[in-house]
Amino acid sequence: MLKWRAAAITNAGCQRERNEDNYYVSPDTRVFVVADGMGGAVGGARASQLAVEAIQELWNEKPPPESDRQVITNWLEEAVARANHAVFQAGKKDASVHGMGTTVVVGVQSTDDHLQIAHVGDSRAYLLRDGQPKLLTTDHSVVQEMVRAGRLTEEQARINPYKNLITRCLGHEPEVEVDQTPVDLHPSDWIVLCTDGLSTVLRDEQISAVIDKDVDPQDVCDQLVKLTLDGGAPDNVTVVAIQYLDKNSSNK
Repeated sequence: MLKWRAAAITNAGCQRERNEDNYYVSPDTRVFVVADGMGGAVGGARASQLAVEAIQELWNEKPPPESDRQVITNWLEEAVARANHAVFQAGKKDASVHGMGTTVVVGVQSTDDHLQIAHVGDSRAYLLRDGQPKLLTTDHSVVQEMVRAGRLTEEQARINPYKNLITRCLGHEPEVEVDQTPVDLHPSDWIVLCTDGLSTVLRDEQISAVIDKDVDPQDVCDQLVKLTLDGGAPDNVTVVAIQYLDKNSSNK
């Protein structure tokens, strides 16, 4: 059995006046949410806040079970559907934020060493194991569709002028398709959830290097944001870092 600890941080970046990202870590550190809003300064911030609040409210109403994987999968579907509905309805009612939307990546931790991830958009989840990064999510974006079709390399995608165009988000349609990813965890694993403000600046090996040096989730978050800011941080950046330890580990 594993134990885990988590930290989170958000920063407006170097070129944005307003932070349109939001995040949530439940008090029991079993639910993790990162959202990156879009639709103008006011709309983007509101969209991501509404999405995060909807998921937090569902956690308050009926927290996900500790180890029933199917029920957790269903809970995530409901959580993202609620978030989508909240953003969509708010956009319909308020012309000033019509068309706003947000990405979301949500993780639900089980007590049986399992994490279930749901996502919409281009906010990401990474698994770091034995110094090797693995991207757990697939960006719902124009350039990633081109990469999958063999029309762009990953390196070309990083600098493509359309890299911020996403093909799926919360709030634009009454219903949204959700991708889910199951993860079985090992001692010394790390999970990093982040907005594209980090992933478009830092390479996977830079994320791994930070985790190799640090053993504290808050330090990892701080260092990842610092590296992103040092790299120019043209967008808002948000990170949640989760560290997994053996139950008998002396780490606190």
